[in-house]
Amino acid sequence: MTAKIRKIAVNVEEVHSEIGRVINPPTRKAVAVAVIENPFARQYQEDLSDLMEIGAELGGLLGEKCVAALGITPEQAESYGKSAMVGENGELEHAAAILHPQLGAPLRKAVEKGAALVPSSKKMGSPGQVLDVPLGHKDAAYVRSHFDGIEVRLNDAPRANEIMVAVAVTDSGRPLPRVGGLTTEEAIGEDGLR
Repeated sequence: MTAKIRKIAVNVEEVHSEIGRVINPPTRKAVAVAVIENPFARQYQEDLSDLMEIGAELGGLLGEKCVAALGITPEQAESYGKSAMVGENGELEHAAAILHPQLGAPLRKAVEKGAALVPSSKKMGSPGQVLDVPLGHKDAAYVRSHFDGIEVRLNDAPRANEIMVAVAVTDSGRPLPRVGGLTTEEAIGEDGLR
């Protein structure tokens, strides 16, 4: 099944200073959002594989849009995350199906590698509600400087019969990280943890 996309939005956030300190280079995050028709709105569907296929389609599309918005090559991406919000005529399981691991393979291709699990969140909501996208290092979950998030809000989404799907990618961690843990330079990225 192919996603019936109503709109796509892409935002980039750059932090140039924090608590009076210059951040050079700035930390940057991109989030790409697709608002799609929910094919199972108002109905119970036992087999959600169509939504899983849509998730796979969107993982690559939105991941590539984030990388392009940051103006980086795929291997320069450092962290990623995914999130979905289902409108009132859907169910939370529809968000879970979209964010199924099938979304991960094309997203990993868009950011080159991606050994770590892709952090995710799911919720039901209405137009204008904030959707939080959690972030973690793409290759090593123990890189604490990349535990972060970005939020996105669209004034007209999700409508009752829609799903808002978001993917976020960064080219860095938080500004001024200093809570310890594995550093990006120390990460090996083979097991997804270290």
